[in-house]
Amino acid sequence: MSKEQVVIIGGAIIGSFCAWSLRQRGFAGKITVVEKDPSYRFSSTALSAAAIRQQFATALNIQLSLFGTKFLHSVKDHFGPEADIGFVEGGYLILGQSASRDVRLQRAEAQRTLGADIVVFDRPALKQRFPSLEVEDIDFATFGQSGEGWFDAWSLLSLVRKAARLQDVTYIAGEVTRVDAKAELVTGVILADGATLPCDCCILAAGTASGTLARTLDIALPILAKKRTVFHFQAPVDPQGMPFLFDISGIWMRPEGQGFIGGIAPADSPDQDDSGDFEPDHYLLEEAFWPALAQRVPAMEQLRLESAWAGHYEVNRLDHNGVVGPHHQLANLIFATGFSGHGIMHAPGVGRGVAEWVTTGGYQSLDLSPLGWERVHLERPLVESLII
Repeated sequence: MSKEQVVIIGGAIIGSFCAWSLRQRGFAGKITVVEKDPSYRFSSTALSAAAIRQQFATALNIQLSLFGTKFLHSVKDHFGPEADIGFVEGGYLILGQSASRDVRLQRAEAQRTLGADIVVFDRPALKQRFPSLEVEDIDFATFGQSGEGWFDAWSLLSLVRKAARLQDVTYIAGEVTRVDAKAELVTGVILADGATLPCDCCILAAGTASGTLARTLDIALPILAKKRTVFHFQAPVDPQGMPFLFDISGIWMRPEGQGFIGGIAPADSPDQDDSGDFEPDHYLLEEAFWPALAQRVPAMEQLRLESAWAGHYEVNRLDHNGVVGPHHQLANLIFATGFSGHGIMHAPGVGRGVAEWVTTGGYQSLDLSPLGWERVHLERPLVESLII
């Protein structure tokens, strides 16, 4: 099947890495990226906590994160000597209690086997390493000594987007309202202004909008927008040396400049779609986040809120894992969506894999087929249980 025109729906981190990676793989055809919000004001990329970890339950996610870390370390090699994404390898500290110890230790061993630098702390070692934490109710913790941390997602997006445009990738501002298909092939995408973009290959990287667009092809892609509120605050705790903390209560927190950011997921409503709702859930601060934070880091009882914002996870309700690769009938429809909060850290590996598939018809570096559409079509989940 000739692929001379590729249209990518979605120009944030996943779509832009797909476009750039296609050029890296030597694809010489026309690449058009359609982005409905060229300001990226409401983009999940721009509103995320922008972190990377190897501590996953799914082996492929661990491998994608390992590649992602390698990529973050080498941004200057890819994008020039001035490239800077502010990568801080502060590590993820994931706390645990005895009931989950055996499973978590097995996972840590699996992560190490694949190459992740994960250590396990018992309570005394945890207190010694992070003395500001109250750990009397904690039995153990896992920690990424290297390769885990956080970075500036906007800087990374800007770098890869600029590099793609310099390699003759066209970005257009527009909202795709429908994808057209004929004879088991996608033929083009229709924009809100009525324009049609013909294509030989369509990459669906539209984030939270992917499920809606898939339905225009009668494809049941189980992706919903789920709102997550982030609080930016100051506290009388030195952020230097503090990790990305994930607590047994469900709260998370990490340093951000001279302060911190953090949050907690609201009570889950499985069928609720939060599309269009970017109002921060301020009630979570008083009712859930602050009390749990003060219990874990007593000095943070004196928290001073600076700001709050809300972004969206593109949640795959089937199994909280991304959907990557071709549709079983529409062979030129390629999915790159549904990452349930870990899309930014996996964007380099997913972009590389999609580019390999488009240019060669298969995966050459890392086999992404476990994330393929078939498991969704057959409702055979590949569950990622470690979602933060």
